[in-house]
Amino acid sequence: MSFHTRFAFRFSTVIIVILAATSAPSVFHRLASISRQVLPSTVKHPSQSSTMSSSYPKELEVALLAVQRASILTKQVFHAKSKGTLTKSDASPVTIGDYGAQALIISALKHNFPSDEIVAEEESTDLQQDAALKDLVWNLVKETKLDDPSAETTLGGSITDAESMLNIIDQGNSKGGGKGRIWTIDPIDGTKGFLRGGQYAVCVALIVDGDVKVGVLGCPNLPVDDSAPLEGGIGENQSDAEGKGALASAVKGEGSQSRPLGTGKLQTPRKISVQSISTPSEAAFCESVEANHSSHGDNAKIAKKLDITKPSVRMDSQAKYFSVARGAGDIYLRLPVRGGNYIEKIWDHAAGDLITRESGGTVTDIRGKSLDFSQGPLLTGNTGVVAAGSAIHAQVLKVVQEVLSVE
Repeated sequence: MSFHTRFAFRFSTVIIVILAATSAPSVFHRLASISRQVLPSTVKHPSQSSTMSSSYPKELEVALLAVQRASILTKQVFHAKSKGTLTKSDASPVTIGDYGAQALIISALKHNFPSDEIVAEEESTDLQQDAALKDLVWNLVKETKLDDPSAETTLGGSITDAESMLNIIDQGNSKGGGKGRIWTIDPIDGTKGFLRGGQYAVCVALIVDGDVKVGVLGCPNLPVDDSAPLEGGIGENQSDAEGKGALASAVKGEGSQSRPLGTGKLQTPRKISVQSISTPSEAAFCESVEANHSSHGDNAKIAKKLDITKPSVRMDSQAKYFSVARGAGDIYLRLPVRGGNYIEKIWDHAAGDLITRESGGTVTDIRGKSLDFSQGPLLTGNTGVVAAGSAIHAQVLKVVQEVLSVE
C-alpha cells in the first residue's frame, strides 16, 4: 500500500470514529464506504481462505487435501503390527503404506491436472509379483476417504480396482527436468522412522520450469503446537495421539503456513517462521537418524566449533525441514558421508526446501549453492544440505566448509 493510500485510509478511519461518537449515522456510512474503496483490492479479510489468495490456489488446495488423505492411510499402517515391508534394490525399505499413499496422491493430481508430469519414489513391480501384497494395498486405498464429501469431490479421481491402482502408481515415472509442470511425491519420507515408530512425512511439491512453486508436508507424529520445542526422543516411540499431526505448506513468494492435520476439510492455517536467533550457539540442531544418510561425526565437529551445547536431535524425514521452518529447530545438516557417492533425490527435499525458505530460512548445499530441482529425479548439481535461519546460515555454512575442507 502506498504512502498516500495509507494516509487516506488512516485519515478516513479517524473521521469515521469521530462521527460515530457524535451520532452521525448517515455520514458514518458514507465515509465507511469511502474508506473501503481506498483499500487496495489485494487486502483480504482474515477469514478469507488462504488457498484462494494464492497464485496457485487450486494446486495448493489439491496438494493439501491429497496429503491429508494419504496421511490417513499411512496412519492406519503405522498402527498395524505387519506393515507389508519389502526391501528395494537400493536396500531401502518400502511398505504397503508407501504404495497406497502414492496411489491416492497421484489419483488426485491426475484428476485435477491431467497434463502435469509426476516424479514419484515408488513403482508397482513388486505388487505385480505378489498378489497378496497387492490386495492389502488395494483394500487400504479403497477404504481411505476424507470425512468431508466436498473435499473428496475436490480430489476426485477414481481407482476402480487393484489393476487400475497399479497403473496409477506407475504414472509417477516422469524423468523430471527443467521444463514444464512436474509434481514430485515421496509418499512416506523416512520409511525407517515409520517402521521404528518415529517421525515420517508425506511430501508433495510442484516444480514449474525447474523452480519449486508449491510444497506440502504432512507429519502425523509431530506436535500440532508450532512452539513445542524439539525433544531428544522425538525420533522414536512416537504416536499420532491427540495434539499430534501437523500439515505444513508454502507457495513461492507467499510465506509458509502450518495447520492441524485433519480428516476432512482443511483446518485454519497459521503463519510460521524460523526462530530469530543471531548466534549459532543458541541453536537447536537436528540431523538424520541414519549415519549413512549424514555424517554424524562431521555434524558433531561442526556443532562443537559453533559452540552449540544442546544435544543434537535425530529424526527421520522432511519433518526436520518443518521443524526448522516453524522455529522448533534452528539448523538441519545433511552432510555427505566421506567416501560415499550418494546423490540426493528431489522428492526428499523439494517441499521442505520451499517451506523453509518461505519461513525466512536459507537452504543451500555445502558449497553455498541453492538446491537445483531442474536436473531430473536427482540433485546432481548439489552435495549435501545446510538449512538454517537466514541470520545464522552464513556462519553455519562457513564452519561446515571448514570441517569438510570444501574449497
